[in-house]
Amino acid sequence: MILSIDTCLGASSVAVLDGERVLAARSEPMTRGHQEWIGPIARETVAEAGVAFADLKRIGVTVGPGSFTGLRVGLAFAKGLATALSIPCVGVNTLESLAFGTQGFVAAVLDARMEQVYIQVFSDGVSLMAPDALGLGEAAARLAELYSGGPATLVGSGAPLLANVLPDAAVLTPVAPDPVAVARLADRKPVPTHSPRPLYLRAPYATLPAA
Repeated sequence: MILSIDTCLGASSVAVLDGERVLAARSEPMTRGHQEWIGPIARETVAEAGVAFADLKRIGVTVGPGSFTGLRVGLAFAKGLATALSIPCVGVNTLESLAFGTQGFVAAVLDARMEQVYIQVFSDGVSLMAPDALGLGEAAARLAELYSGGPATLVGSGAPLLANVLPDAAVLTPVAPDPVAVARLADRKPVPTHSPRPLYLRAPYATLPAA
């Protein structure tokens, strides 16, 4: 049995799965306040699933890219809970979660501001590139280079920014990954040898002043 947690983007989301069966899932849209909501949402979702935290065998959590504050909230909560329950905590890439379950050519794209996007491209679930932070022009060129025809989907907050590259592609803009997708991905990964770490694709805007 697995619990998934996501606070990387515009929602606090949780799902509980028993094998392939979805016992409960909840996603609350929010741009801030994840730290206040993720605990209560997790408790309510586990209760709705009709299980106890002690029944869990694994926790999956998105590690980024995404909001610097948001992803740390989810990671801290997931790692603390996994430690308390003595079960594995598995990190899942946000871009992979957004693309999960979509067949054909899929580009997961997040608006990273400052004329940049976070991007990863897949073909029938197989990654064609590592997740990266690219300028819009470079991202458009990479997308055109990797696309070899057939059905295409652009998914994520940055999808409209690259829609002109593949004008026939479906454009999807969910506020956050489906927590069921996060759980399924985490369940398929091997038991990690270390705790999940944040996936930062670029440095934060805010820095400490020089001494």
